[in-house]
Amino acid sequence: MAANAELVHEAGGNLEEPGCARKPSVVLKGSNPLHVPYVTAWSPEEPADFDLIIRPGNRGIAYRDETPDDRDQRGILLKRTPDAPGRGKPRFGIVHATRQREAMENLLCQVCGGPADTDQEGTLWLLQDHREDWPDWPDRMACTEPPVCADCAALSIRSCPALRNGHVLVRVRHAPVAAVHGVLHGRSPLGSVKALTPITARFDDPVIPWVLASHLVRELRCGRRCGRLFSTGSDAR
Repeated sequence: MAANAELVHEAGGNLEEPGCARKPSVVLKGSNPLHVPYVTAWSPEEPADFDLIIRPGNRGIAYRDETPDDRDQRGILLKRTPDAPGRGKPRFGIVHATRQREAMENLLCQVCGGPADTDQEGTLWLLQDHREDWPDWPDRMACTEPPVCADCAALSIRSCPALRNGHVLVRVRHAPVAAVHGVLHGRSPLGSVKALTPITARFDDPVIPWVLASHLVRELRCGRRCGRLFSTGSDAR
């Protein structure tokens, strides 16, 4: 991902919430039951082709057949994604854009879709361990991964390959929705819309009208008053 000039740090890894059953993850039956996280995309949810145009007055991009549902409450253009969880095959490693935004907006567990675990010390996040990236990590990290509930954190640690080389559980008291991640577009030499580069952009960034947003980003503001940082990876520090 490309960080904006003033934007917080970003974590490496894939983009990939006790009332944990509001929207349960799907369990694929077999000799080894497989839990499919709530935010995981399924094979019928491949985004369809769409036609983007430049808005009158060079005011950014829009769908040619745009409807009110194509923009969020901030007026940001959203990537169209079919919604068919539980159908076909899970696409592990691919995050469903709409469910990711819902989980981030409402602090839902990325695995089961229920409320994330929250207490007086903050909301629970399960992260790949990147404490070597900068001092006071994960303070001011731009996070696209929704939080988790306690039960699903334990399940994820056991079953997610990306967490086996090191992971951290952290409680965050303040994690405002701060930005979107998507694709920046521009005008081609022929005057049509051209996709330029992936971008993470704050809501007040002047390029926002030119971004087709797929994911919401929360800024984990920990500072020195962050909740407890639990070392649970292979290298406990």
